[in-house]
Amino acid sequence: MDGLATFPSGAKLPATVTQLAEQIGADGGAALAAYQEPLGDHWHLFAMLPLSKVEPTPYQRDLSPAHLKRMIEVMKKLDRFTEPIVAIQSGGTYWTPNGNHRRAAALKAGAKMIPAIVIPEPEVAFQILALNTEKAHNLRDKALEVIRMYRARLEEHPRSAEKDFAFEFERAHFITLGIVYERRKKFGGAVYAPILSRVDNFVAKPLKEAIEERNERAAQVEQADTTLGNLVAQGKKRGLVHPYLKNFIIARSNPLTRARKTIPTCKAALTSLNKALDEFDLATIHFGQIRAAAQIAAATSVEGA
Repeated sequence: MDGLATFPSGAKLPATVTQLAEQIGADGGAALAAYQEPLGDHWHLFAMLPLSKVEPTPYQRDLSPAHLKRMIEVMKKLDRFTEPIVAIQSGGTYWTPNGNHRRAAALKAGAKMIPAIVIPEPEVAFQILALNTEKAHNLRDKALEVIRMYRARLEEHPRSAEKDFAFEFERAHFITLGIVYERRKKFGGAVYAPILSRVDNFVAKPLKEAIEERNERAAQVEQADTTLGNLVAQGKKRGLVHPYLKNFIIARSNPLTRARKTIPTCKAALTSLNKALDEFDLATIHFGQIRAAAQIAAATSVEGA
């Protein structure tokens, strides 16, 4: 394509790259250079894209208001945009799987164009989301992002095995927790993550079948969370008011504390957890135990940091 710099200099561009560069121009942007990235020698484009045509991928995490506000402040103080976003072309728009906060900040700061590394292969968007470190995810953000990706993959590749997308989903329990987070806005998934991270594995079934098992696992977690909520409410009436109370009850009910050599299946572990929670006797514990357990957990967390 005339006027498009290339690296290596003078290299012949694949047709997909040339077509993408032309499309960017037709969309009101400008393809400035084409290059082969240094690891896999894949062709990428460096371009200026019209912000009005750039959107987040439909399955990634929501924007963080605090992070967005801070980014806008920094951009205005610096008075320049220094970090290109990553984008893929999707129909008449461009999705950014890495750079959504930068996109939103630039838009609010009044920019009309945004520098971007544009990747010709749309499928790479799913993989980039798994590597996105622009802002560290909390568990809720990560789980919701993964279940959104899961549903997109389910629609596109219903016969593909769930485990085939392990790299994109990262950890199997993010899928289960994501389903629960969708249903319960105040769900505290961090309480169950230590158990699920050990027993919740990727399902060796096509996605259209695996989603049924995922919903069953999520239902078991929801059942546990309902029982746990009732126990906490009862505990508060008895004067057991402590932020660590949920964690304490789960720790006492954990079916994996004695599971050394053989780890149970996810279904078996959650069944045991629900049984233990149903039988949990608040009369056997006192405030001092909870406080001591919280102090130990806090000390362990600091040592492991």
